[in-house]
Amino acid sequence: MDNRVFIKTTAIIRSMTKQERTKPEILKASRKRRIAAGAGVSVQEVNRLLAQFEQARKMMKMMNKGGMSKMMRGLKGMLPRLH
Repeated sequence: MDNRVFIKTTAIIRSMTKQERTKPEILKASRKRRIAAGAGVSVQEVNRLLAQFEQARKMMKMMNKGGMSKMMRGLKGMLPRLH
């Protein structure tokens, strides 16, 4: 990960309240604007981080329910063949 990306991500997270970090679904436009201003980034960057977090959350949930085999079945056809 690029150091600048890590610094921006850290700034965004530190600009959130504890409640917002615990329940990101409560983040509406006004809260996102406040977080972006506090972190010195754009609202789009806050939205990007939240989208990445949600994607990681879904992947972890998938891993808990069916493990790696279920995830690999979902990727079938997307991965190159090795023969």
